[in-house]
Amino acid sequence: MQTTVDFKTLAVTGVQALHPYQPGKPIEELERELGITNILKLASNENPLGASPKAQAAMAAVLKSLELYPDGSGYQLKAATADKFGLQSSQITLGNGSNDVLDIIARVFLDNSRAAVFSEYAFAVYPIVIQAVGAELQPAKANPPSHDTMPYGHNLANLAAKITDKTRLVFIANPNNPTGTWLGKEELHRFLSRVPNDVIVVIDEAYTEYVTDPTFPNALAWLAEFPNLIVTRTFSKIYGLAGVRVGYAASSSAIADMLNRVRQPFNVNSLALAAAQAALGDDDFLERSVATNAAGLQQWFAACAENGWEYMPTAGNFITINMQRPAAPLYDALLREGVIVRPIGGYGLPQHLRITVGTAAQNTRCIKALQKVLTA
Repeated sequence: MQTTVDFKTLAVTGVQALHPYQPGKPIEELERELGITNILKLASNENPLGASPKAQAAMAAVLKSLELYPDGSGYQLKAATADKFGLQSSQITLGNGSNDVLDIIARVFLDNSRAAVFSEYAFAVYPIVIQAVGAELQPAKANPPSHDTMPYGHNLANLAAKITDKTRLVFIANPNNPTGTWLGKEELHRFLSRVPNDVIVVIDEAYTEYVTDPTFPNALAWLAEFPNLIVTRTFSKIYGLAGVRVGYAASSSAIADMLNRVRQPFNVNSLALAAAQAALGDDDFLERSVATNAAGLQQWFAACAENGWEYMPTAGNFITINMQRPAAPLYDALLREGVIVRPIGGYGLPQHLRITVGTAAQNTRCIKALQKVLTA
């Protein structure tokens, strides 16, 4: 007779205390639950224009050879990425989305004797990958809601103060998800100059292509100056390739060598490799995506001003609004209107909703739905 086993006790300590990442609700799930159609999903910061046409054509061409393993080295995509940004292929590490790269970074540089620093309202994957390898979490307080320019944003002084002899990684998202806040070039460069050489700083630039401010920092330009810097980017957001999962890290060749020792050889599939390489060269699609998002943000800013909604500063493709009441019931009410947004109580912001910027028509529908549920 078999004895009952509590399998949780067999897991490593860090995993035992983890809670799974909660993605945005899928359209199909809402259809099943409520039996409604014509659903608008503005929960996961996806590109409302879809994927690059060049990327779609490249994927179609690969369909005839799906029986073959992908190029395990990602040679062509690494070369194209390096060429576009003035880097060497040896500096690139590919991932199954940038989340995969973040996980690889944690597994290479952290264990139960080490620690990592991140901001209070930063991307939820950072504490997950840190804790999963048993490392110590070192969260730093963000700017207070009353901050004059960047409420809820990264506070670099607090991040620096959290660095100890155990710290091996510092995670910084710029712009940050879920707040939309960002760090300027001078302050971020000054922070990097003060971080000890044996502490690796990971700057997550998942939303950087959406930023229209010409003075916004491009951390890739600092790789030669700071050997302890890793920059992560993704094809999931502005390139519209969230469904095939591909991202990358850029770093010194020495760091990339360590990351590629852990990276699984086929972690990026053939469709993703082809799509990402084609998307890199689709400047027209990129420009249309930036313009659509910039116009959409202005539409949301105007709606917030008209309705008295308080929102966080944002440089991404989403806006986070303080509803001044528990957001979960509003989220549920919006679901019944066929609109999916993102409550972020799990980030310690139970009164806030994060809403992806869509097309003009999508934004209008969401704004009207929000007005309706707030006055119901």
